[in-house]
Amino acid sequence: MHGDPLYPAGFQHYASVNPDAPRGGRLVQGAVGAFDSLNPFVVRGTALPFVRWNIVESLMARSPDEAFTCYGLLARSIETDDARTHATFEIDPRARFSDGRPVTADDVLFSFELLRAKGRPNHRSYYGRVAKAEVTGPLTIHFDFGVVDRELPLILALMPVLARHAVDPATFDQTSFTAPLGSGPYRTAEVKPGETVVLQRNPAYWGRDLPVNRGNFNFDTLRYDFYRDVNSLFEAFKRGLYDIRFETDPSRWKTGYDIPPVRDGRIVKEEIETRTPKPYSALIFNMRRDIFADARVRQAMVELFDFDWANQNLYFGLYRRNGSFYDGSELSSRGRPASARERELLAPFPDAVLPEVMDGTWLPPGSDGSGRDRTQLKRALELFAAAGWELNKGALTAKDGRRFAPEIVVGTKDQERLALAYQNMLRRAGVTLNIRLVDNVQFESRKQNYDYDIVPYIWDQSLSPGNEQAFYFGSAAADTPGTRNFMGLKSPAADAMIAALLAARERTDFVEAVRALDRVLISARFSLPLFYTPGQWIARWRQIERPKQLALAGTLAESWWRAPGI
Repeated sequence: MHGDPLYPAGFQHYASVNPDAPRGGRLVQGAVGAFDSLNPFVVRGTALPFVRWNIVESLMARSPDEAFTCYGLLARSIETDDARTHATFEIDPRARFSDGRPVTADDVLFSFELLRAKGRPNHRSYYGRVAKAEVTGPLTIHFDFGVVDRELPLILALMPVLARHAVDPATFDQTSFTAPLGSGPYRTAEVKPGETVVLQRNPAYWGRDLPVNRGNFNFDTLRYDFYRDVNSLFEAFKRGLYDIRFETDPSRWKTGYDIPPVRDGRIVKEEIETRTPKPYSALIFNMRRDIFADARVRQAMVELFDFDWANQNLYFGLYRRNGSFYDGSELSSRGRPASARERELLAPFPDAVLPEVMDGTWLPPGSDGSGRDRTQLKRALELFAAAGWELNKGALTAKDGRRFAPEIVVGTKDQERLALAYQNMLRRAGVTLNIRLVDNVQFESRKQNYDYDIVPYIWDQSLSPGNEQAFYFGSAAADTPGTRNFMGLKSPAADAMIAALLAARERTDFVEAVRALDRVLISARFSLPLFYTPGQWIARWRQIERPKQLALAGTLAESWWRAPGI
């Protein structure tokens, strides 16, 4: 995306893999919830993300060791100009779908047109920026772009490529327990709806020895089991029913692993460093609802959350507080005064950034950690009053007598525990927080359709944020079901900053545009910033091993292997 690729032409493998990893055996992973589809490329249903890459491939593969660089996968070459107004991909003549039929340019064009018409909103948005797509040879396809967007060649490089002969366009946007036919290293071997999916290695996989694959995809079998709740999931891990666990609960990480397999070394606990922006975890206020249309109301709700109390009493003090949408990276505006270039970008939008955010002094609200901070309460009540809500006989009410009683929708017991703590914090200000715990399918459906007052969510960011930022924060996404603009943000300033980061040719200009966007998002006050773990918390049964050198995002499942003889 910016600068030169890390790896030269003819490189053998990524640095963050073990090219000599033994192949064979089985990896079992567990997850909470259920699924009702194996098609992750459409809005309908709750689909499984691992269909991507394991089964369905793209023209190029994204390097795990760089901010945003792609290397050949289905495509063996890409041609573009300095301004990136077009791109031509040449498909590797060795590429085959899992049924043995060759991957052709017609398959790529078919996939492009199908996803643009019936794919997820991000697909429709990204591919809608292409002015013309045409097959110029049996293995060559050319794209002309209709907008200035230097990321588009990379976005198209990562487009899922489906088999034209195996997809019915008429039913593509429906849920299905049959995964799309792909060209990847695995095929579906077994499906128990809502419970288990088993993938089996394709012994004739065409791309086994490509540089982007060497050291990856080492297991013969991948099994995914689904559990009703987090407790049953954890108990299954302790019994050895699945192999590796990414822990997210500090209390469980601190106390839950004092068990014989950990003490005798059969389970290995690791804290792994990551070098990407920390996930932005938050409670999202739905600004489409009248109750959260006023920024003062949203800020009051933020003021009433006592992070210090929650972190110490619920999470053993192991969390760090979110603030920036790109915490822990050079992209964060937190603690940095806006540069001259940032101020220039933001000048047309004088009301979009709070003064304290612009000068770098802003921090999430603090407290004395008692859970009863009077200063916090006073600030919140003042904000509520300014917005027309007064504390009257223990209840926060409007002049017409309406009570302030938002509902938070949660999908797990861990989310419910946090919601209960927040409910108690809000009660001091006369706010009645109603908590609705729903199953995974309902939770995803309500998120997709923005059917909530408040909802928890985590945005994962990379070191090269791009077009997906419009999917997260763009005005056009606010009224489109299935995007990640869960708050309904419509901000011309955010739209302009996203356009600026997409147009940046140099890394310096790019970083300043992202920081300017960060300032706009913080100032919009649509979320209650929560917390993140310092790195990855991983527990694995010792028969599962990983590369010593880490990717930017930590350790990645596709690079693990099963130790021989264990």
